[in-house]
Amino acid sequence: MDMDRVLRRLAAVGPFFSVPGGAEPPAPGFRPLTELSGERLGAYVAEVGRRTRSGPGRVAASTAQFGIASRLWSVGLGCAALSGRLPDLDPGRVWWRLPAAGSLELWLPEPDADLPAGALGESVLGALGPLEAALREHHGVSAKVLRGNAASGLVGALRVLLDRVPDAEGAAAVELAGSLLADDGPLAGTGSFVHEPGLGVAFVRRSCCLYYRVPGGGLCGDCVLRTR
Repeated sequence: MDMDRVLRRLAAVGPFFSVPGGAEPPAPGFRPLTELSGERLGAYVAEVGRRTRSGPGRVAASTAQFGIASRLWSVGLGCAALSGRLPDLDPGRVWWRLPAAGSLELWLPEPDADLPAGALGESVLGALGPLEAALREHHGVSAKVLRGNAASGLVGALRVLLDRVPDAEGAAAVELAGSLLADDGPLAGTGSFVHEPGLGVAFVRRSCCLYYRVPGGGLCGDCVLRTR
């Protein structure tokens, strides 16, 4: 299936899954994702901290990474489930911007450079790697928290897909997510994942994203603190 067509269909799943592609950006201000592990990272985290009223520290850094991970999983898992292929999510080929209001937006200048569904974990986690290294070094967020965020973002994308795509495509998404969260998968140890056909998925992570420290934030549905 043509990747442009896949992206158009994926956009119908929901706004968080909407990623335009093509030679021209849909709006001004887009920059390569590589810049979010470079000089612009501090400013981005500070802006997230301002919006969440948590300040520019670990909470904002974790929240920023969680949002980026969730967007990348939505694109990757969604495309893989709908077509068996996914766009190249290398940080140099994915562009981002943070609008004046609303969450992070993505744009793919070359969406036809696609990969097999089996490359999903390597593609998304590879894209997150430089960002996570920078957040650990400059903002003190632990690797356990960041990897837990990645797992939670994957399960969140899966839940939406199961609710909004045909059963066969939902089953493909479950298989992919399950393989990443399995004991021998790259997200092993991040949480307990269960899928029951007809009932949906359950996931309890083994770390906390720190969002409870955001004023009015509370605990997430999969938070480890709920079981203590």
